[in-house]
Amino acid sequence: MRADRLLSILLFLQQRGKMTTKELAQALEVSVRTIHRDMDALSAVGIPVVAERGKTGGWRLLDDFRAKLTVLNREEISSLFIAPSLHVLQDLGIAGQARLARQKLMAAMPSAYRQAAEQIWERIYVDTSTWRQTTDRGRFFREIQQAVWREQRVRMRYERADGHIVERKIDPLGLVAMGSKWYVVARTGEGMRTYRMSRIQAVDRLEETFIRPASFRLADYWHESKQAFVEKLPQYRIEVELSPAIVERLRFGGRIVKEIQTDTPLPDGWIPATLWFDVEQEAAEYVLGFADQIRVRAPAALRTKIIKMAQAVLRHYGRQMDGQGELQLP
Repeated sequence: MRADRLLSILLFLQQRGKMTTKELAQALEVSVRTIHRDMDALSAVGIPVVAERGKTGGWRLLDDFRAKLTVLNREEISSLFIAPSLHVLQDLGIAGQARLARQKLMAAMPSAYRQAAEQIWERIYVDTSTWRQTTDRGRFFREIQQAVWREQRVRMRYERADGHIVERKIDPLGLVAMGSKWYVVARTGEGMRTYRMSRIQAVDRLEETFIRPASFRLADYWHESKQAFVEKLPQYRIEVELSPAIVERLRFGGRIVKEIQTDTPLPDGWIPATLWFDVEQEAAEYVLGFADQIRVRAPAALRTKIIKMAQAVLRHYGRQMDGQGELQLP
């Protein structure tokens, strides 16, 4: 709704001081033209928003303007009590402090709102861990965390995805938890980069400090870089026929399959389907794992690859054919 967007613009300007039209458009996911219309609407009702020209320009509120926008309503207060993921707080070393802070906030809020906050606290819990939780924050999490707080430059040894060890000097700008994995977003001599914490092999916190970019917003950067990464992922599409016995298993446990589309069952009960993977190797390993429950129709190269993989498995375990054509383990 437009009213919500106008309020968001004012809150952004109060919080950040100044933002360009492009920054506001990206933050609110609207066009630049829409932002210009919104600014006209704010000016028309007497809100003193002004535009500064030049390289460092942007929209801002007049210094003497103080709108009462920070008074929280019942729903906004309640939203503060959705419990964050415990394992993230534990990794950061603030699990106990977070609980105490919520208790203090609960005690300080108006009694009319306290019941709603308690209901949220007791009825909604966010857990981003997995069933078999493993620590993936790395050995040097605390060193990187301290460097982020202190804006301290770091030299590190890092294992790339291809196994090569490289040395990097970084300005760590922020930490991001995605599921059970932690990443550090950093500025380097080659631009912004994201590093997985568990791949850091060694850390040397230097005496040098750095100046944090005034316009850098960690959440915005992560969202944009994640979208760019997903869009660059390869797409491998295969046509198959599925045994009815495994269709629900595929839908329930499709961690590797990116997308599943099924069609009308064939006369023999098998179900035509289209599956999407990132790469051919993932598709081959996945199909082979279901033995004779998936029939690959296309591409033909995938069928050939699966046959070769199955033959390699037989050779590896030394299976031999007996006189009746049955497989025998040695």
